[in-house]
Amino acid sequence: MAATVWSGYLTFGLVSFPVELKVAARRKTIDFDLLHRKDHSRIRQVTFCQEEDKPLKRDELVKGYEFEKGKYVIFEPDEISSQAPPTAKAMEISEFVNANEVNPVHFDASYYLAPAEGGEKPYSLLYRAMKETSYSAVAKVAMHSREHTVILRCGPKGIVLHTMYYAEELRAGQEYAADTKAVSDKELALAKSLIENLTETFDASKYHDSYRERIEQLIEAKIEGKKLVATPSPKTGTVVNIMDALEKSLENAKAGKASGVERKPAKTAAVAKKATAKKRAS
Repeated sequence: MAATVWSGYLTFGLVSFPVELKVAARRKTIDFDLLHRKDHSRIRQVTFCQEEDKPLKRDELVKGYEFEKGKYVIFEPDEISSQAPPTAKAMEISEFVNANEVNPVHFDASYYLAPAEGGEKPYSLLYRAMKETSYSAVAKVAMHSREHTVILRCGPKGIVLHTMYYAEELRAGQEYAADTKAVSDKELALAKSLIENLTETFDASKYHDSYRERIEQLIEAKIEGKKLVATPSPKTGTVVNIMDALEKSLENAKAGKASGVERKPAKTAAVAKKATAKKRAS
């Protein structure tokens, strides 16, 4: 069961009810420890005082803000926590918007919003009202030492919450402006046909982190003392004629659909481990 990362009250108008936030997704990564190359002993990082040239304990540390070079103002934990806004315990909906008007580049982390005890009916009311009006809600909530603007939208079964980047945090200047006038009508028609032939119903389970899976297989091979095989480098080249490339791609896409060949995901690490365990047992 997912851990609760925030609990408090959700309010809209005069309606208020208790809710909880649970993490909707977490990245799966492989953690490596840093070892001493000489004896393979695990190293540990030490917090060190430059002035006294000695390691420090956790209770000797304090937060400071450098306002001039080498000059700091010091803050105690209660001084910072005393500045927590009301949204640390109450998430207030300020407005409802059309979700299509929100640029997904604003989205940061995703959470499931769930009712706490006693909040089931008003939660269900809000969910149904939002679903039938096709609107999403904008609110604010303070957590993890930051006040977030969030958007609440209807998922298949309940309300999903996304924290958002503020406008000043977006690097809008990095977005490339496509020159649509440089494209001919024939090129556009071929590109559209290629898109249509590659269109499928989205299924997230088809996609896997093949890099992580290969690292897991590499670990297993290392444990068993097997020879390591490097991943072959992809063949790349400069597109000489975009029309020829589009036509060839469209032919390949149509041939793939006609033969009924599906692009299968790579064998997962879990399957690989199961096969290895079976092999060992035999």
